[in-house]
Amino acid sequence: MKYEVGDQIIVLHSNEEGRVIEIMNEKMVMIEVRGVKFPAYTDQIDFPYFKRFTEKKLFPEAPKKKVFIDDVPREKKKTTAPREATGVWLAFLPVFRTDEFGDDYVTTLKIHLQNNSPYDLQFTYKLEGHSDTVFELKNQVAAFHDFYLHDVPFEDMNDNPQFWFEFSLSKPIVRKAPYFEAAHKMKAKQLFAKIEQLKEKGEALFAHQLFADYPDRSAEDHAPDLPASAAFDLGKLSASGFKITNKKSRGAENVQTTIDLHIEKLREDWKSMGKGEILDYQLRTFEKHLDKVYMHHLPQLTVIHGVGTGKLKDEIHEILKHRKDVKHFVHQYHPWYGYGATEVYFKF
Repeated sequence: MKYEVGDQIIVLHSNEEGRVIEIMNEKMVMIEVRGVKFPAYTDQIDFPYFKRFTEKKLFPEAPKKKVFIDDVPREKKKTTAPREATGVWLAFLPVFRTDEFGDDYVTTLKIHLQNNSPYDLQFTYKLEGHSDTVFELKNQVAAFHDFYLHDVPFEDMNDNPQFWFEFSLSKPIVRKAPYFEAAHKMKAKQLFAKIEQLKEKGEALFAHQLFADYPDRSAEDHAPDLPASAAFDLGKLSASGFKITNKKSRGAENVQTTIDLHIEKLREDWKSMGKGEILDYQLRTFEKHLDKVYMHHLPQLTVIHGVGTGKLKDEIHEILKHRKDVKHFVHQYHPWYGYGATEVYFKF
């Protein structure tokens, strides 16, 4: 290998100086230029010594002529074009090795999260295998920045793992959703095709777009709570000829529209219960309460499940996906709920 970690280099096409921070393989290195890290082929960089030598002056320059302030032309303000937001991407950087026959093969995939959006994002990331979570990470990524997640051995991609994300805004915006989920699953055949295309084009990585723009709140979430003075006068509407009906059944006012599934809130003897028994009891309580709220024609239910390992939340979401009476549901990240609750909206 021509280069070593720490070597000063120059990027040939941009004439910028940087340094080598990682040796990826015989043909590629990871370099850092002005604080930005990216991979480069060894034939795209060189040592900067020749450039520095040629820039040295063999003869001293003549003294510069004095320029007075009145003679200096006014400098025009430079305007920089705003960066184009293309969304959030999951990037794959293959690490190649060369076998004894001179053929290149991939040993590892370096996984990066590219936030090419104007929002600072908090995220939870999981690499999920057939039946369990292989890797999990919680962190944040600034706007128009990349975040290195981890390395995935290339042979593990034969199991078709799923790259799952849950995003939220670091600085909440009223009109934007409190959280957003995105996932990507790539088959081995698709992965091989991507790598072949990458080699043909001479590129270092390929990427999949997780989303183009952070989504807005749903209509139900976005509607503000009206004060009593702004409520509709149903008596005036009825006098004007409008028919007023109440879809709530008797006893609906006694039905709670918020249920806390923390086991210590449900049972006093919970310490004697096993984990599986606790989860089963929580799910049965949830479904029982879900049916009761829908039966009384109430439009919405808030289920507090907490954060924990995420098992209870996942099971609840799986149940809601198969309920025909559920219009949609939203995972709420709000301190009132300990950052772990799901709002369920019914259709009638």
